[in-house]
Amino acid sequence: MLKTPASTPAFTVHQDKNTISLKDFAKKIQQSSRMANYSRIEKIGEGTYGVVYKGRDKATGNLVALKKVRLTEDQGIPATTLREVCTLKELKHKRVVNLLETLMEIGKLYLVFEYIDFDMRRYMDTLKDEECVPRHLTKSFMYQIFDGLNFCHARRVIHRDLKPQNILVAKNGQVKIADFGLARAFSVPMRAVTHEIVTLWYRSPEVLLGTCDSAYGLGVDIWSMGCIFAELWTLNPLFEGDSEIDQCFKIFSILSTPNEEVWPGVSHLPNWHTFFPHWATYTLSEHVDNMETTDPQAFDLLKRCFFYNPADRIFAIEAMAHPYFKDFDPNSIPLL
Repeated sequence: MLKTPASTPAFTVHQDKNTISLKDFAKKIQQSSRMANYSRIEKIGEGTYGVVYKGRDKATGNLVALKKVRLTEDQGIPATTLREVCTLKELKHKRVVNLLETLMEIGKLYLVFEYIDFDMRRYMDTLKDEECVPRHLTKSFMYQIFDGLNFCHARRVIHRDLKPQNILVAKNGQVKIADFGLARAFSVPMRAVTHEIVTLWYRSPEVLLGTCDSAYGLGVDIWSMGCIFAELWTLNPLFEGDSEIDQCFKIFSILSTPNEEVWPGVSHLPNWHTFFPHWATYTLSEHVDNMETTDPQAFDLLKRCFFYNPADRIFAIEAMAHPYFKDFDPNSIPLL
């Protein structure tokens, strides 16, 4: 068991939905002496979770990403960190970022990941003078993400926060899914789960409308995949809402307002309102550079990610077999 020196106050134990005690986490981490095996090179990211550094394993010379998690005496270890560690220890796949080890120092927790050159958002930002991600790379990226997502879904894990910032891209063209802090294991029948998930622009309509039953499932990740696909195609987010209600309106104005015919039960969802504007025209192709005429197979896949009824959306394993990927060789990944 992990022990805290008597001279150092122990972290308090909070058993709420956001934190977890060191005692409960002890089995998942190793002693701090291993931290000396890594050197920091530079800071590469920062957020509410803490700081990410580019580092190096002194023994092998390999680059690593060191995610330093913020800990406080009154809050302990965030539950999102525990969830990410537990999930990644179970998900070992070439399309999922590899968690190498988890280390503890007094008052500090480090997650050591394999180092990947970019996240997809940063990669797209390097293409400011372009109109899109090259089409062959878009196809490669989408296939690889679906491959990783299928692995997760087959092991009953929903990512719940897919977005370009959480997709890592290496210079050799390899793609990996990262940041499983909001991931959730599911079972049948589904238990009630929170709707406070997924960055707003990539959030599915069933989550926005407050569903909390079995309709909330794999479809939330597939919807996010559609948003990522559209963004790769145009370099711009498709649905840029500034609130949940505005996000609904952005979706409805492009995909048309849903009704009971296309989405049985939609009018009974908690956040559905009869005063929602009625958009009757489906204008998706116009917002993705007329994808329907330039690449009908790509447009068909995009549409199947955006079916309103979550049960009708394409599964990841079906997406990998979609005609859009007919000429893609997964054994020959194109370089950036």
